[in-house]
Amino acid sequence: MGEIFGYRDDREATSAAKVRALEALLIEKGVIGTDSVDTVLRHFETVAGPFNGAKIVARAWVDPEYRKRLVANTPGAIAELDLPAGMTGAEGEHMAAVINDEQVHNLIICTLCSCYPWPVLGLPPYWYKDPVFRARGVREPRAVLREFGVNVPDTKEVKVWDSSAQIRWFVIPERPANTEGMSEDELAALVTPESMMGVALVTAPLA
Repeated sequence: MGEIFGYRDDREATSAAKVRALEALLIEKGVIGTDSVDTVLRHFETVAGPFNGAKIVARAWVDPEYRKRLVANTPGAIAELDLPAGMTGAEGEHMAAVINDEQVHNLIICTLCSCYPWPVLGLPPYWYKDPVFRARGVREPRAVLREFGVNVPDTKEVKVWDSSAQIRWFVIPERPANTEGMSEDELAALVTPESMMGVALVTAPLA
């Protein structure tokens, strides 16, 4: 993504290095064990992550009735799918989906801290927590989206949704053109966490 909000992409690598160093220190001091770390990692590799959200998006793309139920009762619609346990509880109790279409593009932020629907999107990226992103996302969402490479035409409305402890939003992005013959699994493979936050579009694979 180049440079966003004055931060270079390598900040994420720096943050990851700090996390590894902190993890090593906590293990050395006996605060946590390697088993605890492995358990958390397995959870986000197999139970809670963007692979869940991608399956939800793919089903919404191929099934208009499911898409309606997803908007009307997001937890209920999610429960219809064969997803890992843990779709409720911490960070996932009050999830709600919004739909991108020809008239509206949705953007997800959290103005207070970094509330995020972990079960369907995984762990939030570093820039999602940044106060500059949170403030500018409200004031000038179109400019922010342009910096992510998403140019929303003036004819399309941009709606900003503020996640909180009471409700955690995620986006059903627009289905890309020329994907009519793809299966649900193939469609799910196109979906990224960024597209479910509204800061990216889903693109079809090259022919």
